[in-house]
Amino acid sequence: MMEAFIPYLLLLAGLALIVGGADILVDGSSSIARRAGISEFVIGLTIVGFGTSCPELVVSLNGAIKGLADISVGNVVGSNIFNTLLILGVTALIAPIPITESNRRTDIPVCLFVTLLLLFFGLYNADISRLEGIIFLCVFTAYIYFCFKTGKSIEETEEEGEAAKPKPVWLAIILTVAGLAALVFGGKLFVDAATTLARSWGVSDKFIAVTLLAGGTSLPELATCVVAAFKHKGQLALGNILGSNVFNILLILGTSAVVTPLRFVSISAVDLAVMLAAVLLVFTSSYTGKRDLLDRFDASLLLLVEVGYLAWLFITL
Repeated sequence: MMEAFIPYLLLLAGLALIVGGADILVDGSSSIARRAGISEFVIGLTIVGFGTSCPELVVSLNGAIKGLADISVGNVVGSNIFNTLLILGVTALIAPIPITESNRRTDIPVCLFVTLLLLFFGLYNADISRLEGIIFLCVFTAYIYFCFKTGKSIEETEEEGEAAKPKPVWLAIILTVAGLAALVFGGKLFVDAATTLARSWGVSDKFIAVTLLAGGTSLPELATCVVAAFKHKGQLALGNILGSNVFNILLILGTSAVVTPLRFVSISAVDLAVMLAAVLLVFTSSYTGKRDLLDRFDASLLLLVEVGYLAWLFITL
């Protein structure tokens, strides 16, 4: 009798680890940023972005090693769509996200460029070769160097609550590492338990893949961004999403393609179009309406596109 409740307990434990991990990760990474004089955006773009992309890295590399290249590409495309439309939409709906001049001129255009680069390689010959994987990794290395080279200053916008005294460096590092570990482990626990429950309810594997697994690897980004929004650290949230998207394409697909060339087998033109449209919406939002904010109107638009995309997925199952 007790065994029937184990998946539910694991589900709750996973959720608790995700929420708790996100909370201490935001506090720890913010303190590191302020102690080092680096903007929270850059910390979100690099340390937090890499940490929350770990589930995608594991899934894509496993797919590449097992010769399931379509899983690697599908995981990244699906995660980037989920990150930009749903997570950024929910975050901006909770608290509008400040957009700096640096975001507008460099960070968002770089994310758009990387997305276009993926589309070009994918549509040109329907795969990502080992050479193209190496190109991805070279671009990724140059971008990370550029971020730290030019990000050695606190962002132009001081957000509410940021005046709090940062924690000691040793404590901030421990919190950041512990938060990332809790996010990754909690995310795996949550997805495994949710999949077990869904199967016990008679839900098909395809439905599970489209919903639980696609969204499950993005749970760390979702939790981190929602917590950051409530703590009025919108730049950390924006950096996390843009960083995760860039990491997913350049680092994860680049590494996976070096292991084995990746083919765009299960990715449709609609999937690629939605991924591009998501980044374009963020790009155009930074130049229209309230230019210094990703506001609730922009958030609603992102969420509407996500709802439409999910509806299309279910219809074409």
